[in-house]
Amino acid sequence: MALFLGIDVGTSGCRAVVIDQHGAQVATHHVTMATPNQKNDQRSQNAVVWWQAVCRLLKELGSVITMNKISAIAVDGTSSTLLITDENGIPLHDGLMYNDARSHKEAEQITAIAPAESGAHGASSALAKLLWLQKQGVAEHARHALHQADWIMGHLSGQFGISDENNCLKLGYDVINRCWPEWFEQLGVDRSLLPKVTVPGTTIGTIQNEIANQLGLSSQTRIISGTTDSIAAFLASGASKVGDAVTSLGSTLALKVLSDKPVFAAEFGVYSHRLGDRWLVGGASNCGGTTLLHFFNAKQMATMTPQLDPNKPTGLDYYPLPSIGERFPVNDPELTPKVTPRPADDHRYFQGLLEGIAAVEQQGYRLLAELGAPYPTKVLTMGRGAGNPAWQVIRQNKLGIPVEMSKKTGTALGPAMLALNSKPDTTH
Repeated sequence: MALFLGIDVGTSGCRAVVIDQHGAQVATHHVTMATPNQKNDQRSQNAVVWWQAVCRLLKELGSVITMNKISAIAVDGTSSTLLITDENGIPLHDGLMYNDARSHKEAEQITAIAPAESGAHGASSALAKLLWLQKQGVAEHARHALHQADWIMGHLSGQFGISDENNCLKLGYDVINRCWPEWFEQLGVDRSLLPKVTVPGTTIGTIQNEIANQLGLSSQTRIISGTTDSIAAFLASGASKVGDAVTSLGSTLALKVLSDKPVFAAEFGVYSHRLGDRWLVGGASNCGGTTLLHFFNAKQMATMTPQLDPNKPTGLDYYPLPSIGERFPVNDPELTPKVTPRPADDHRYFQGLLEGIAAVEQQGYRLLAELGAPYPTKVLTMGRGAGNPAWQVIRQNKLGIPVEMSKKTGTALGPAMLALNSKPDTTH
């Protein structure tokens, strides 16, 4: 029986989901990895950490399933995380993470030239990072500008320099016309670094023999172009109708609603991804689990949750950012966290933080609707926070629509489904 593997590479861990040819889940596994380095508005991580985590993940997965039955592998990674490598895929610097916002000047240059509908606006965009890196002297041996998922895919296939439409949106790729735009010339973008762009789910080759032998995989295992983490979460949720929305409650808060037309509003951090003949309209806030973990550990939160009173709001008006800077629904790199005053009662404080993130979610979906996307008819929830029943009630009260935990909560299921439904080579 053929199996299909999805790998989700995050900021603090790496996850795998294996499904069979009918889409039924066969196995899951998870490994942790070191968190990114942080200094002011800079967030970076040694890319070797990602590959080591993937190798450890797959070696340990081999104790659960027969690895040589895996027919295809796809990978998702954090959106807008960028890395420049040489021709052999060797990194020339640490990866600049999705929420790295050091590229303020480059973002201003992009704003002055790029059309409003481009997904490349903002200091945390992959294009702003690329322009910043071009100025840092890494370009002499540079050959590829790659996203997190691209780089892992390159290790598996031996083919670096290939990406997908979802990951390339924030690198400036024109998803409407499916090409790299002409206005890149005005910014001095080194086009030789740009990846070849595929439709997510495209077969790009087979696994390298050395990697196959190392991990117990068949040499015929196909490597499939992947997607971003938030798109993977949407695919995994099973949402399929216009108006269906998915909220990913992970380290950050990502919102996506299925629309019959694209919506772009760079001034609010809103963009659209292709999904077949429809569009996923959304944005991502820096609020989320990272903020909660600044104040409470997972055990504390699990203990406090049953004691919360979600139908009795605390009245605490928080905007729970982990640090200065926000992308959506407020696009302000100088926005400061609002997590005070802190009440003496930890339970009340915890509930106030949950209410604050729910308020950001509500503001986000309202903004998307004002810009032309449908207001959600229901919200499916993915991510670690999906299993918190008190938070689900808080969010449902805020949004005024049904909020459900997705029955399939593993983001890695998204790339697994891409692997199962993979297409022949279609590049642009």
